[in-house]
Amino acid sequence: MKNNYRFLFSTFLLAVILISCQQTTNESSSSSTASDDGYDRTNLPMTPPEYPAITELDARNVTAPPAWSVKAPEGAPNVVIVLIDDMGFGHSSAFGGPINMPATDRLAKEGIRYNRFHTTAICSASRAALLSGRNHHSNNMGSITETATAFPGNTGIIPQSCATIAEILKLNGYNTAQFGKNHETAAWEVSNSGPFTRWPVYKGFEKFWGFMGGETNQFYPAVYDGTTKIEVDSEDPNYHFTEDMTDQAISWMKAQKSLTPDKPFFMYYAPGATHAPHHPPASYIDKYKGQFDDGWDAYREKTLARQIELGVVPEGTKLAPMPDYIKPWNTLSDVEKKIFSRQMEIFAAFAEHTDEQVGRLYEAIEEQGIAENTLFIYILGDNGASPEGVANGLLNENTYFNGVEEPLDFVAANLDKLGTREAFSHFAAGWSVAGNTPFKWTKRVASNFGGTRNGMIIVWPGKMKEVDMVRDQFSHVIDIAPTILEAANLPEPTSVNGVKQKPIEGFSMLKTLADPETPEFHTTQYFEMVGNRAIYKDGWVAATIHIEPWANAPRGTLEDDVWELYNIEEDFSESNDLAQEMPEKVKELQEVFLTEAKKYNVLPIDDRSTERLDAKRAGRPDLMGTRKSLTVYDGMFRMMENAFINVKNTNSTYTTEVEVGKGANGVIFAMAGRFGGYSLYMMDGKPAYTYNWVGKEQYDVVSSKAIAPGKHTIKYDFAYDGDGFGKGGSMTIYVDGDKVAEGRIPNTNANMFSLDEGADVGFDEGTNVSDNYSINVSENRFTGKINYVTIDIE
Repeated sequence: MKNNYRFLFSTFLLAVILISCQQTTNESSSSSTASDDGYDRTNLPMTPPEYPAITELDARNVTAPPAWSVKAPEGAPNVVIVLIDDMGFGHSSAFGGPINMPATDRLAKEGIRYNRFHTTAICSASRAALLSGRNHHSNNMGSITETATAFPGNTGIIPQSCATIAEILKLNGYNTAQFGKNHETAAWEVSNSGPFTRWPVYKGFEKFWGFMGGETNQFYPAVYDGTTKIEVDSEDPNYHFTEDMTDQAISWMKAQKSLTPDKPFFMYYAPGATHAPHHPPASYIDKYKGQFDDGWDAYREKTLARQIELGVVPEGTKLAPMPDYIKPWNTLSDVEKKIFSRQMEIFAAFAEHTDEQVGRLYEAIEEQGIAENTLFIYILGDNGASPEGVANGLLNENTYFNGVEEPLDFVAANLDKLGTREAFSHFAAGWSVAGNTPFKWTKRVASNFGGTRNGMIIVWPGKMKEVDMVRDQFSHVIDIAPTILEAANLPEPTSVNGVKQKPIEGFSMLKTLADPETPEFHTTQYFEMVGNRAIYKDGWVAATIHIEPWANAPRGTLEDDVWELYNIEEDFSESNDLAQEMPEKVKELQEVFLTEAKKYNVLPIDDRSTERLDAKRAGRPDLMGTRKSLTVYDGMFRMMENAFINVKNTNSTYTTEVEVGKGANGVIFAMAGRFGGYSLYMMDGKPAYTYNWVGKEQYDVVSSKAIAPGKHTIKYDFAYDGDGFGKGGSMTIYVDGDKVAEGRIPNTNANMFSLDEGADVGFDEGTNVSDNYSINVSENRFTGKINYVTIDIE
């Protein structure tokens, strides 16, 4: 028996030796190909060693081989990524902005600030690149998932050859969790039917608690736990999503460390803040009263002065000129100034509240006694500050997506609603440029650092010798994944779950934590978003503004775009265009851009705008395919618009069979909510219909007569006026074939109903489409029985 055991042990030892001898090359990260324990971690998942068959009959006469399990390398750190949404370089106090963010200030003092860190100019793209270490077009995420097309590089379907850092860490012995926003799943795959292969829990995260999509109402969020829709306590007047997700993250971390204290974890904490809607808690809403009355021009000047004093921008940096679209503050009317200053007060309050939650998370890490070996990566924005509030700001962001103007008098009349449950608000574009100080442009403009430059702070107490420092090496969001791999002493895998991996395209930044003189490691990087494009190479940037972020159409053709040239070693803010003086340099860099564009699936460039919101026009998959009819049933809810039949800009009919008692009430079917949508319901037995036009108007069609108790077929027939998008139409309601009501719907939503609310049968979840019934599900639930609802379109 001893000989049998010796043979087993010798075989096991030989396997370990052979594995430790296998080496591969990792071109983009300085981490080794095999960790110090000798296991080959380049082919994931790792497989346990095989032992020869045991020939002994009685288990008492033989010793079992040693147990085997996947473990992280010795000393591998916990890793936390915090990613704030839509925050500009010049917003936080840690980077010179006027928004008080004490937790961020503290982390900056205890860590290292990076002042030349870059994103992609829009959320889905930045997030896919962050988690994979590969460029956004390599992830097929050339834009957001809702504007995906059929072209490679823009399909919105992340390939399995781009495994996430979460998947790699999980297969190397980490626990993994994501909290908050997930905007990396194809929009048409967010439904009960999946497929779920591109949801967080199948992309490496053992735990996901958050929302699917680009934004969420902070008071009425659409939350998932894994792939299961859950309801939160939105009826609590003090409920706030960012606080809730922080509680969830802290609870998960405590449980993980309680049960497996020696096992490292990876947490991706991505709040919906500070993306619209700007929703601070009521207790924060007036904290900045009067602090922005001097306007966005003064904001920029004061912020630049603080940035220079802090050392986050070089001495001598100039403010880049404001775009012509933004009016100088001193030319505005008193009404405009009152509205605009209030909008910025709301945003600042929202940001400070978000900072408090990040602080709570970090304090919980300290309380667990694990901060020393926790790599905490804090990215202040997934792109520059957002200009989607256009010239005047918005009470309801949905008007922007549907091309509907909100006149100043309308915003002024509703000023007290900004930041509350009655608004889906966004600040004016002037504040987005100010929030990106010292740069000129904003989110969506990949060709200017205003769209792509974000502050970043890294804290790792057990590894940092010097803190409260600034690093100025050029870096990009694709550099985070390889940095984490090197910190954990893990190699870049060549195969994950049987799929050969694309090489990671970023570079580890780890050396910069200890050495401020680390040479430039990321020397070439392309940028592109809906035609706005740029190339960085060795301290030079060539760029072109193809379409302004608030425009509906490009400046001209792609071929006729005018390129700019900046030496950013001497011109931090891109304020001195050298293109006229150095045309040959421009031409040289244009060729570099084309080389990179071909290499990373950037071509062809698609500069279409709102038309890409429509799946058919964009050419992407549609869950409904060519179907013209859909039947849904009682209890189905949160069916998101991009995975539902499209009733916009066409005739539509809604037929339902119900069984009711006397005076039935409640919602039969509702799409979206208070900020745009439509609803079929009953009031005291009377069939009713409301079309909520982008939150501005509610058009009601209500029968004058209640229906008798029993089974009935109700048909709601909408006849669209045709000839374009967002036109009006007529609604006629029939009960058992008899017309009982008709009315005019003057306007309809042209492009979308909502990014965060979906269709519900039997109740109206989230916000209420109509003021004719309660916002609370417990009160708007249908009191009868719904056998089916069938929706037909032409």
